[in-house]
Amino acid sequence: MIRPTRRQALFLIGAMCAAPAVAQTEPPIRLGLTPVFLDNDGAVILRLRAALATGTGRSIELVQRRTYQEVTGMLLEGSVDAAWLCGYPFLQHEDNLALLGVPIWRGEPLYQSYLIVRPDDPATSLSDLRGGTHAYSDPDSNSGWLVTASDVVRMGERPEGFFSRTLFAYGHRNVARSVAGGLTRSGSIDGYVWEALAQVEPELTARTKVIGRSEKLGFPPFVTRKDHVGSTSVDLLRKALFDLGASPDGQAALKLLQLDEITPGNLQLFDGIRARMRDVQGA
Repeated sequence: MIRPTRRQALFLIGAMCAAPAVAQTEPPIRLGLTPVFLDNDGAVILRLRAALATGTGRSIELVQRRTYQEVTGMLLEGSVDAAWLCGYPFLQHEDNLALLGVPIWRGEPLYQSYLIVRPDDPATSLSDLRGGTHAYSDPDSNSGWLVTASDVVRMGERPEGFFSRTLFAYGHRNVARSVAGGLTRSGSIDGYVWEALAQVEPELTARTKVIGRSEKLGFPPFVTRKDHVGSTSVDLLRKALFDLGASPDGQAALKLLQLDEITPGNLQLFDGIRARMRDVQGA
């Protein structure tokens, strides 16, 4: 767990004071999260919970797990009502999952995967990293695995043989730490997270260098099970997500997450991820 800064501690206190009293007669709405984004940031968690409780009139449980596989499993088995997932696991289970909303970052529902090395590394592209060590984020991450794996396939090689050694860091901040600390030569990282870290933890990103950026791809979405669409809990949650900017806690959560808003989105946003999935599956 990351120890909050004094500024974040003030957000925590404010969120606790601002959290609304909600009726306990209805079961809580449960939203699955992973630490893949900004690793257990307590200020974000409390602000988001308070805003969603205000927007739904229900108590909110934000259920965190270490991996996308765990969160996806909870969603598929029905132990959470919805989850903030990556586009890759969403498409892997598209027959059973439905889109709830897509965050807007810097004016678009899109983001990129970044390829990073240390600042003094002479590499300028993926091909220069052949035979080196590499950090991925999560095996079900688009930006933290699929993009690089499919790029290797597009070069006519196999992902499992391109690098001499790979590891899964289970968190994009951990990918940055792996590269910055010299544990691996390179890493695949969510561009949104790298840019967010550049604002809140610039001493970390300053010890890395971006040498590759993917095309823009659909931002990690909020999703639910298809058979939960239309349920009271999911309808309330969807509306609360779209209305985050209407409450002080929602505005604070969006600001901490460096997001503009949550919008309905559409499935076409994820066509680029689909194409990369096909490339890897056909390798």
